[in-house]
Amino acid sequence: MTHKQRPWSRREFVRRATVGAASIALPAGLAAFAGNAARKRRNVLFLAVDDLRPSFGAYGGPIKTPNLDKLAAGGTTFLRAYCQQAVCSPSRTSLLTGRRPDTTRVYDLVTHFRKNLPDVVTLPQHFKQNGYHTEGMGKIYHDGLDDEASWSVPHWTPKRPTWGPEGMAIRQRKIAAAEAAGEDLKRVGGRLRGPAWESVDGVPDSHFGDGAIAEHAVESLNAFAKGGKPAGGGRPFFLAVGFSRPHLPFVAPKKYWDLYDEKDIRLPANYKKAPEDAVPVAMHAWGELRSYDAIPRTGPVTDEQARKLIHGYYAAASYMDAQAGKVLDELDRLGLREKTVVVLWGDHGWSLGEHGLWCKHTNFEDSARAPLLLRVPGQKRPGARSRALAELVDVFPTLCEAAGLPAPQGLAGKSLLAATDDPDAAIKAAAFSQYPRGNRRTGNVMGYSMRTDRYRYTEWGDKGSELYDHQGDPGENVNLAARPDNKALVETLSKQLRAAYPGAAQQAAKPGTAAP
Repeated sequence: MTHKQRPWSRREFVRRATVGAASIALPAGLAAFAGNAARKRRNVLFLAVDDLRPSFGAYGGPIKTPNLDKLAAGGTTFLRAYCQQAVCSPSRTSLLTGRRPDTTRVYDLVTHFRKNLPDVVTLPQHFKQNGYHTEGMGKIYHDGLDDEASWSVPHWTPKRPTWGPEGMAIRQRKIAAAEAAGEDLKRVGGRLRGPAWESVDGVPDSHFGDGAIAEHAVESLNAFAKGGKPAGGGRPFFLAVGFSRPHLPFVAPKKYWDLYDEKDIRLPANYKKAPEDAVPVAMHAWGELRSYDAIPRTGPVTDEQARKLIHGYYAAASYMDAQAGKVLDELDRLGLREKTVVVLWGDHGWSLGEHGLWCKHTNFEDSARAPLLLRVPGQKRPGARSRALAELVDVFPTLCEAAGLPAPQGLAGKSLLAATDDPDAAIKAAAFSQYPRGNRRTGNVMGYSMRTDRYRYTEWGDKGSELYDHQGDPGENVNLAARPDNKALVETLSKQLRAAYPGAAQQAAKPGTAAP
């Protein structure tokens, strides 16, 4: 140092160390400090999608999603990410609190997590407490179960029709008939729904909720870019945008239906075929779909209906993709891309006739596996596809690390950030899901499921176990658990599952009872 130079202040050190054009060799500890300083002002665009299975372009599937594919091309696609329970509220609760269902005790669609964890700090709340402006719109938490503490401004949801004119007319006729019969509309509301699918001509994307949400998100991004968002004050943002499609009903403008020729849609290879030696409690009657108009109350749908359902699902997913694309394009247009971490996740998968099942509500791969895309400014391997086992509870610590924030205590997941630079990085040995069954047919039992690199192993208390070898049976068509030559393997996997999941061990000690 010459006599004209003064030691750098902390602020000057951070400024110089984080300027992109600079190339300063730093000791390991100082380099880590500088890296955190560079990350801590990153915005977060948090895109949540309802009922999206990983069957779109980035995953090699038939659903046309050019905008999600573009996001994946600049980020990392997690090929083996799993939800913690394959239904909306428990899954979203797990991701947003970073806790598993046996900790949140949320297994249904009506229990708010603050009933059991009143002081838990949610993912957006943690960013809010660390100086971020947090804003949510659309479906982030489950419908009707918002969390005021998570947001800097009130959560926003548009009021838009669920169906087009034909669907709304069907619904109104059902309501009128129920009223004429003197029925309690609240009690019978579940069977007053319109059709499970509808192609709607002559309406803009904003006619439905997801289009309105995309427009609102674009407005918010513009306000952030100008530093004029209410209560924002130029702070970094955590913008949570929740899209409802492709959740039932599969309603979308006709142009998205026209992307597909129904004659080309093929039914799954294991259509209507339960796994060989399936545990009965693992199956379900897909009651969610049966509540829609013209769907049979029992038994299978027709092949024609099945193709229409798949067509509608594809169209609804492509409609959602277009709305996500509007938000992502605006982020780029405003010059915010290099300042923003983007994560897109689905709350679980969805069955499209595999094993004779529709909807979610199982521990099978089709329900438990979820899409997860992550784009981080400066990542070394953009466009990589990672086979690292991942869970939705990992999103919380991942976003903390990507933004340079400390992760709060008590999180169940691990950061996936290493996979954005090295897609071959091993994050964890297994991913865990669970699903409760409780009725006169199945009794009260929790199914605990573990996905390792090769196997899916599931225990249903005293109702039975499942073992699927994904090396030769990725469709999970043959349950190998009861075969004598797999006895030692089943014992090993069972020990691993029970060691990781206290609820599984407790249920094994008291067969036939669900974990708390």
